[in-house]
Amino acid sequence: MAKNFRNRSEAGQLLAAKLGAYADRPDVLVLGLPRGGVPVAYEVARALGAPLDVMVVRKLGVPSQPELAMGAIASGGVRVLNYQVLEMLFVPEAVIEETVAREMQELERRERLYRDGMPAPTIADRTVILVDDGLATGSTMRAAIEAVRQLGAREVVVAVPTGSLETCQDMQAVADSVFCLIAPEPFYAVGLWYQDFSQTSDEEVRDLLRKAREFRGSFLDSIQEEADAS
Repeated sequence: MAKNFRNRSEAGQLLAAKLGAYADRPDVLVLGLPRGGVPVAYEVARALGAPLDVMVVRKLGVPSQPELAMGAIASGGVRVLNYQVLEMLFVPEAVIEETVAREMQELERRERLYRDGMPAPTIADRTVILVDDGLATGSTMRAAIEAVRQLGAREVVVAVPTGSLETCQDMQAVADSVFCLIAPEPFYAVGLWYQDFSQTSDEEVRDLLRKAREFRGSFLDSIQEEADAS
């Protein structure tokens, strides 16, 4: 089985090449889904000259099968449930609520940690590019889309290096645009399409967000210098 991407950074660079229409636009905001989506989103934001932030989303795993998503939650109290999975496995309401409460604690912890005291970005009336390292069931991405819709995004773009064909097609019904570089069948799992799919740490997420702010500041300074010189 071919490994199409060396790592998340390379995947982000290849993905950015498909997003040229969004380059150097003042309304564009790139949001990475932590943790694995942030290294991809960093390369996209850097190539487009756009600000980078995070949309914290937590998968709601089925207790007996944690890797199987029964839904997801996102910033702003957004909750998306996969009723097909819930009905198939007869998951009780109490179990759902317990899982939501536990994951909400982690979501709030990550928001505080990643932003390091910085305020959340303004999303209203902006074109938001949501980036992850891949789409399997799509539950977390759906929660992210719903969250930015509720916050007033004018346009929502989903951008991923890889995903299952069915999920990428389904995203077209809830996002304004979808970019998925490869949608191999059978898909199995996101990590199969990367040579290096090692876990992204909280510290790496914080470091990339800091580097993005610094790069963005230098980028804007250079634009101002060019304007002053003209």
